[in-house]
Amino acid sequence: MKSALIFGLLLLSLTAQALPLSPSESAGKRLYREGVSASGEPIMARIGAAGTLLPATSLPCANCHGADGLGRPEGGVRPPDLNWSRLTSTYGQQQINGRTYPAYTDGTLARAVQEGRDPGNNRLDTAMPKFVLSMNDQRNLTAYLKRLADDRDPGLSPDSLHLGTLLPSTGALSEEGVTVAAVLRGCIARINEAGGIHGRQLRLTILDPGPDRASAEQALSQLIEQEQVFALIAPLVPALDSELATRLEQAGVPLIGPLSLQGTNQVSRQVFEALPGLREQMIALANYAATSLRVLQGPTLIAYPDEPGQRLAAENLAKYLQDNAWQKVRLQIYQTAQDELPLGSRSVFYLGNSGGFSRLAERLNTAGQVPYLFAASNQVAGDLLQVPSGFSRRVFLAYPFVPSDWTIAGRRALTQLRERQRLGGEHAVLQVGAFSSMMLLSEGMKQAGRDASREKLVNALEGLHDFDTGLTPLISFGPGRRQGLSGAHVVTVDLPDQRFYLVAPYKPIAAMP
Repeated sequence: MKSALIFGLLLLSLTAQALPLSPSESAGKRLYREGVSASGEPIMARIGAAGTLLPATSLPCANCHGADGLGRPEGGVRPPDLNWSRLTSTYGQQQINGRTYPAYTDGTLARAVQEGRDPGNNRLDTAMPKFVLSMNDQRNLTAYLKRLADDRDPGLSPDSLHLGTLLPSTGALSEEGVTVAAVLRGCIARINEAGGIHGRQLRLTILDPGPDRASAEQALSQLIEQEQVFALIAPLVPALDSELATRLEQAGVPLIGPLSLQGTNQVSRQVFEALPGLREQMIALANYAATSLRVLQGPTLIAYPDEPGQRLAAENLAKYLQDNAWQKVRLQIYQTAQDELPLGSRSVFYLGNSGGFSRLAERLNTAGQVPYLFAASNQVAGDLLQVPSGFSRRVFLAYPFVPSDWTIAGRRALTQLRERQRLGGEHAVLQVGAFSSMMLLSEGMKQAGRDASREKLVNALEGLHDFDTGLTPLISFGPGRRQGLSGAHVVTVDLPDQRFYLVAPYKPIAAMP
């Protein structure tokens, strides 16, 4: 009796933790989710009555049946649930159309996958591709389907949710890293004290991305492969640029955070950004300048540091200006006081760090030049008091949010968090970005339900519309839309009085090339 009880407890423990996948099951998982063979050889699939051949990578099983195999109706097609216990039920099966057939076996499953026929030899829906698989690929796929129902995503257990992030503790962004870490820890403590999410307590692993791309890639791999985090939250790792999105796509790891504040937009189904990126903020400034300051005739200068992300942001801005009738637009690398500085510009868009902004303004002022200056607030806010007073009300900054966006509840929550974590108002944009990212994660996991998965989290976030953080304009996502806010407030500065004036409230940018 006692031994039976011990065996039962052991079995429950193994079930809760889920055994790791075997090499064959892991290969089958990749085939199921990505349409890729373990051999490295391309897999093809026949589509429709004509049997048109397409790469399986463009239509893997998970596209229709879902990463969890539950199959969700889409476009009039209702893919069946691939739970192995259901497929192999001795009581037979019944399709949505009422057709019955025997239980599946390994052999009849192979026929369904490769020939499009069920165990009763009925033709499957024409939307079902017919995959051209080797015997080994079919064995791997079958092995994985037998484990699909209990293949729980990494970082998720019955009583915990493991999150990860990359935040610098040394170097130029160390202060920002410490601030974001404090916000995330405070948010997690608050959630856990309230009972967690569906009974799961949250825990957070923070790794330093190090000084360069190689160290950042190593830290990211450690989070994904060794720590096996469920999702990433508000990382600050500009060294990876767009490579971060590619790596997350490969691993299927969701990320929520204000990444594009630093430069490059992270285009990926896995990535959700709470705040507008640098590109959206610059476009908001450009639209205001064109309609209210009437500066299209130029000349216009875009000054940026010689860094890949900032260079790409500058090139994207130049293209947008030129596509929208701005004339005499010039790009200029600007890093130090010795860099060449073309004079005579009517408007100057600045990308880079705050120290460079005041130096640029000082050199223009010394040369007798007082053009309009445009910048994102999070890049230059700490340097505004060093800008010559002659630029008063000629400096225009983009803000993702302003105090009037804050609700009473939102202000109270942020104030309590700051007090708890001993934070002031420093790096306010990053504070609100991290806070909002945690709110989005919490809401997404709540909607994903107790039987959550990475795929369900992505689907839940994709369905969020007009989500109120209490600190920003309403955030919305959707299919193909991963930027929660697509515009920015425009604020000008009275430098002698150190007062800020809102000149253009947040307005979503309807369409951006």
